[in-house]
Amino acid sequence: MLFLVRHGESTWNVEGRLQGQTMGVPLTVRGRRQAREAADLLVRAGMRRPVRLFSSDQARAAETAAIIAARVAVPVAFTPELREQSLGSLEGRLARGLSAQPIPEGAHVSEIAWGGGETIEQVWVRIASFTQTHLLPCPDDDVILVTHGTLLQVFLSYLEGRSHRDVDWDVLPRNGQVIIRALPAFPVPRP
Repeated sequence: MLFLVRHGESTWNVEGRLQGQTMGVPLTVRGRRQAREAADLLVRAGMRRPVRLFSSDQARAAETAAIIAARVAVPVAFTPELREQSLGSLEGRLARGLSAQPIPEGAHVSEIAWGGGETIEQVWVRIASFTQTHLLPCPDDDVILVTHGTLLQVFLSYLEGRSHRDVDWDVLPRNGQVIIRALPAFPVPRP
């Protein structure tokens, strides 16, 4: 089984700032509580051994993963493959201060690198590579992934066999939320 965890609330979540791949954004007190609650839920979920735990190496996810690792008694493998979508020059800006930009004619919104960061297509390819490298070789292991909101939305699309153009943007996991999914039969679609 896959146990997908969105990091706990960060200081920039509270401020309404775009975080992207900014590395050092810490959790709030509430965010650490959400991480402990996620850890408790994971313990109650009855995971089978071996359990593997992977996390984004960004501070807000790494802190969440460390809390979970202590509770479920497994080491964390930190990886940049689970980082949030890079938002380039938009990172650190207040979301309420941004305005909608037009989509260039003939382009798909998921294939535009807003702020000079990553496209959704690039995130989709990154999570597909992570799955091929880390999940498929051991399909019977229970795996905990601690990561970020947009990456989780893209990963759920990937797991459900949809392309980067078909991400369900209406389903944003809450901070500290645990989503449980079976690893599907592969192959999945290519971008």
